[in-house]
Amino acid sequence: MTTPALRSKRRRSALRTAAFMSPWLIGFAVFFAYPLLSTLYFSFTRYDGFRQPAFNGPDNWNYVFTDYPLFWPAMCNTLWLVAVMVTCRVAFGLGIGLLVTKIKTGAGIFRTLFYLPYLAPPVAATLAFVFLLNPGTGPANTLLDAAGLPTPGWFTDADWSKPALTALALWGVGDLMVIFMAALLDVPKEQYEAAELDGAGAWARFRHITLPNISPIIAFAVVTGVIQAMQYYAQPLVAGKVAAGVIGGSGQQFEPGYPDKSTLTLPQLVYNLGFQRFDYGTACVVALVLFALSMAFTALLMRRRGGLIGAGE
Repeated sequence: MTTPALRSKRRRSALRTAAFMSPWLIGFAVFFAYPLLSTLYFSFTRYDGFRQPAFNGPDNWNYVFTDYPLFWPAMCNTLWLVAVMVTCRVAFGLGIGLLVTKIKTGAGIFRTLFYLPYLAPPVAATLAFVFLLNPGTGPANTLLDAAGLPTPGWFTDADWSKPALTALALWGVGDLMVIFMAALLDVPKEQYEAAELDGAGAWARFRHITLPNISPIIAFAVVTGVIQAMQYYAQPLVAGKVAAGVIGGSGQQFEPGYPDKSTLTLPQLVYNLGFQRFDYGTACVVALVLFALSMAFTALLMRRRGGLIGAGE
């Protein structure tokens, strides 16, 4: 039987716990719960930011999924970037990390060379890449033509714009390289020595020793990469503008996605709808779709410590 004294003690303990958690609870309520609930509410209204929101039921949702011509191209592009760009970045970052940890001479120089591109601002890096991959005057196509190889249109070709963005992402893979280097250097050397004594080859050591030891880091890289890909905004927008010959200026309108909607992403739709067309209700629908996709991908990947690496354990 619970006595009044015991109930009072439990109440004081609960209040003490709530007091310690209050900074997190306040931050969660102000910066996550309230914006999420507001976004959900505005998605069922007609709202332009000036007049009072008017409830219009599921009209915004129906419009986005059935009538809005840019939604599905942006959805496909975003999913392509998640599947291809994130996979390539994780694999390339892991490969560079393995390479740098094996180098005995000049490892510091290689680390610096691979990490420096990551420090470049996204807009500046994109501008440089558009210049390098310019189909007419860029050095990349000049070298390909001199070697007798095909010269793609890159950011001016709908079939090559997303691979070009992936190449840009691989160029700035220094953050993953550093993370994987730290994880690889933390793998116990005794396990490698025991495997060598048992006659295990390089692939067997990588599969049965390296991968299981660094699997939490791979899971972290994949999950954060998916979230970053879901927020991919500046690079495709800048690349599309520069490739289209549009020089940004005040009051100048630009429909994102050049060429042929191939660089259009869901975050671009949110900005275009909300802050250029002042259609906040429809923008909130796209934002909620983006949030749901991010949560679904994260939950799927976390089920088996990153999904893709479960087979290596």
